[in-house]
Amino acid sequence: MSTATIKPFLRLSGLEPLVLRPLTNFVNIGERTNVTGSKKFARLVRDNQYEEALSVARQQVENGAQILDVNMDDALLDGEKAMQTFLNLLQAEPDIAKIPIMIDSSKFSIIEAGLKCVQGKCIVNSISLKEGEEKFIEQAIICRSYGAAVIVMAFDESGQADTLRKKVDISARAYKILTERVGFAPEDIIFDPNIFAIATGIEEHNNYAVDFIEAIKEIKQKMPLTRISGGVSNISFSFRGNEPVREAMHSVFLYYAIKAGMDMGIVNAGQLVVYDEIEPQLRQLCEDVILNRHPDATDKLLAFAETVKAKGKEEVKDEAWRRGTVEERLKHALVNGITDYIDADTEEARQKYPKPLDVIEGPLMAGMDVVGDLFGSGKMFLPQVVKSARVMKKSVAVLTPYIELEKEERKKAGDTNGSEPAGAAKILLATVKGDVHDIGKNIVGVVLGCNGYDVIDLGVMVPADKILETAKKEKVDVIGLSGLITPSLDEMVHVAREMKRQEFGIPLLIGGATTSRMHTAVKIAPEFDRGVVHVLDASRSVTVVGSLLNAEQKPEFLQTISSEYKKLKEDFSNKRSVKQYLSFGQAQENKVAIDWNAFQPVTPKFIGTKVFDGYDLAEIVEYIDWGPFFIAWELHGKFPQILTDATVGAEATRLYNDAQQLLGQIVREKWLKPRAVIGFWPANSNGKDTIVVQTGAAADGGGASTEGAGLPADGVVHLESLRQQIKKAPGQPNISLADFIAPATTGKTDHIGAFVVSIEGIEPHIQRFQAAFDDYNKITLQALADRLAEAFTELLHEKVRKEYWGYACEEHLSNDELIQEKYLGIRPAPGYPACPDHTEKRKLFAMLDATKQTGTVLTESLAMYPASSVSGWYFAHPESKYFGVGKIEKDQVVDYAARKGMPLAEVERWLRPSLEYDI
Repeated sequence: MSTATIKPFLRLSGLEPLVLRPLTNFVNIGERTNVTGSKKFARLVRDNQYEEALSVARQQVENGAQILDVNMDDALLDGEKAMQTFLNLLQAEPDIAKIPIMIDSSKFSIIEAGLKCVQGKCIVNSISLKEGEEKFIEQAIICRSYGAAVIVMAFDESGQADTLRKKVDISARAYKILTERVGFAPEDIIFDPNIFAIATGIEEHNNYAVDFIEAIKEIKQKMPLTRISGGVSNISFSFRGNEPVREAMHSVFLYYAIKAGMDMGIVNAGQLVVYDEIEPQLRQLCEDVILNRHPDATDKLLAFAETVKAKGKEEVKDEAWRRGTVEERLKHALVNGITDYIDADTEEARQKYPKPLDVIEGPLMAGMDVVGDLFGSGKMFLPQVVKSARVMKKSVAVLTPYIELEKEERKKAGDTNGSEPAGAAKILLATVKGDVHDIGKNIVGVVLGCNGYDVIDLGVMVPADKILETAKKEKVDVIGLSGLITPSLDEMVHVAREMKRQEFGIPLLIGGATTSRMHTAVKIAPEFDRGVVHVLDASRSVTVVGSLLNAEQKPEFLQTISSEYKKLKEDFSNKRSVKQYLSFGQAQENKVAIDWNAFQPVTPKFIGTKVFDGYDLAEIVEYIDWGPFFIAWELHGKFPQILTDATVGAEATRLYNDAQQLLGQIVREKWLKPRAVIGFWPANSNGKDTIVVQTGAAADGGGASTEGAGLPADGVVHLESLRQQIKKAPGQPNISLADFIAPATTGKTDHIGAFVVSIEGIEPHIQRFQAAFDDYNKITLQALADRLAEAFTELLHEKVRKEYWGYACEEHLSNDELIQEKYLGIRPAPGYPACPDHTEKRKLFAMLDATKQTGTVLTESLAMYPASSVSGWYFAHPESKYFGVGKIEKDQVVDYAARKGMPLAEVERWLRPSLEYDI
């Protein structure tokens, strides 16, 4: 595709591109890497703990941020130095640097310092005309010279724009300057026309929302390629403390602002109150205030707000919807996830319509179309969609026997040419061979099912031949592959090759935690030329599949994707990283400097292993970190604040209450069984990157022996570590896990620990929920089992620190402090950033005899089953900390392969995401 045909979309990038097309929903901007908005981040930056500050950025990315806002405006900081230091370190972390950066500061010198460090195409937040045209042009030229997009505040020499005319005029003036005098592309300009609080009691404020909405329309009409942003929560500031009213105001405001053309805002990913489901009187009052319809609108909303506040959390069941037609009732039940009356309503509809299939193709699909539209427009979110799917499945289950009976009667009558429906498009989903993780895949399946697709889910650990054989047999329209662990990437490449060899003509979707647009473009797409598309999350799957299955849209969609992927592959192939690397020898010399003379290792209370079988679930529950539970449901925010969040609070609270109810049943009825084994052994490092562990020592103190567990005959296990190789700022070490174990040359005997934790017994309950067409509780149960595994891991680590190893006997930390990792020591897991090689997991399992002791097994790709399992090492040294190895060069990989006694090609296969070089 030639440059001339590239459409003028706002295109941003970190290591991966982010293209904002006309149908793109709100872009989520992670703002916690902002010293003015996060006390934790500010403290870490002030204390020069930049490596730890990166964990805040990583959490933002994991929480679904599509752009990362970085702000260093603090009177106690050297803002320029802080911005440069943090961004330079951030670039060395591919899992963070993959998304675009927003350089955010009120001081342009700090913005310019950041522009010198960031890679890809970023956003500058912000520039304005408040200091006059000369300064504005100077700053804009600098931004453009670095290739950045800009947010332009509606602000000029006389102040912030507070009227429609000022908002449009200032924006138009800025646009003219940027495009005609600076040379900015229109699509690289984002306007923030200022959202101000309404219903304040001051008459001049009453039209602020109308002015903003009308300004959007005019700006988009005059400058159609530009984007609009704004701070949504400002609109309801005068009602702070009254969340139901604020939620309703946000929903109503966004309903009109999005229709007018608003593109983005710093709004947490998650649910807004469904516009159509707001209590009618409250919705009407909010509209009157937001649209400034009546002079007394504010007084009426204030009066109503007091009644809502007085009711507190009391909920009154509204059954008025039961008086509607059966079609209206089915739609209401689907949109609201109500199963109470679905059997009776479905039967009533069956008797009303000529054929049972007409009920599915008529009112049920009409209702699901509404659900799909609400989800696609950001007015309805994942937990609600899954509840809607439960209603749909229950209704279809009522109709299925009648549909089958009708088919049999036609056969008996000799009607072989009956008008069988063409049926919905079929999507085959599978977690690839060797991988057991499927929560994300299940969610994608539910979302696609809610949008009218026939989803065939083959489950987990599915080999390529079964995937392709089923695809042929069922004549599917799309294949979707999912995977969490690194080897799954190779299996996806294998499936793509097989699809080409067997001449498949259907597209292939790629998704899962380890997948990325870059890997898809570089490794998978070249193997299959009939359409390979990376799908980031469930909310985007519908748009992608819709484009692939629309005969008119498909050619252009695939051409656009193909061009993007070819460009990514070319960039990947042609570039040598701009990062600087030390030689492996130099990196080893720059290891963590620990004064071993001042350190006396603590000997654990026993040597060997200790097994925990059937631990008390009630105690484990107290250690749950609820944040990732909400992330699994694509609701993002810190717990417990998410429960009162202006945007997602209502749905988050409902989800949390449902989870608590199910969790209570799990504990009371002992649905799940926690199992674990921990162990400690004498260990020393070789002063470089190998930890030598003496597992032959006699077990003692109630420990279980590891004899016969597949260990070397002499009981000596060599654990191999990888070392950071990127050149660091002066004084910053290149870390390896081996640095935290005393070298043998010190003459001191140190120790290392290990653990495997599993939650077993989930299968019969999953099957029961599936039989009841209850994806909502099925996914909730899976997410809770994962949380319980992590909680059990947290609980045992605390006991290790205070009791079993006892190196932190006086520790007293709250659960929040545990979640924030304020404890001494670390528990890194093989396959994760500090030790990305999954094959070391084999040694860990052998040392613990984990399969025999806990029933946990390793698949051929070294995933753990049960899926809700955690494993890792225990390090006790007070200076040990979490880190990411990042990219490494070939000299280290060659040395590592030699130490492990493995072929270089095999080591490279397991370490591919960490390699600086292509293979």
